[in-house]
Amino acid sequence: MIRKILLFLLVVLVILQFFRPKLDNTGAGSAASITATSTVPAEVEQLLKTSCYDCHSNSTNYPWYTKLQPFGWWIDEHVQEGKKELNLDEFGTYSLRRQFHKLEEIIEVVKEGEMPLKSYTLIHTNAKLKEEQKILLTNWATGAMEKMKATYPIDSLIRK
Repeated sequence: MIRKILLFLLVVLVILQFFRPKLDNTGAGSAASITATSTVPAEVEQLLKTSCYDCHSNSTNYPWYTKLQPFGWWIDEHVQEGKKELNLDEFGTYSLRRQFHKLEEIIEVVKEGEMPLKSYTLIHTNAKLKEEQKILLTNWATGAMEKMKATYPIDSLIRK
């Protein structure tokens, strides 16, 4: 009986391999990317690429185990959700208010240690932000917000 159950589970796993998600990876270099529309120092850009781009850009580096289902579905769902929340390659297409708010959110989630996700940094240890990297990233985002405040009317940046 146990043998039949194991065989059935194996057959189901094999069949699942034929139903893979369409991995969305259109590539980087867009004229609307955050690096094209904002001043991003090289060190901050590298941090964004290492710790953020896999889930928050169009240049996701999908790991090998994405080809194994159901892991591929789970990872694809996380990536799609991440891109929906913030896509650094499409940052310039956001309204000024949304850009400003996303910078606020970057500061918040980095300070709180919510990003990068713990489930991501378990495997991608180089993506884990050290305290000085968190400070660098939040200082950059704060500076970008200050620059926006100096450039645009405040009512175009925040809701009243």
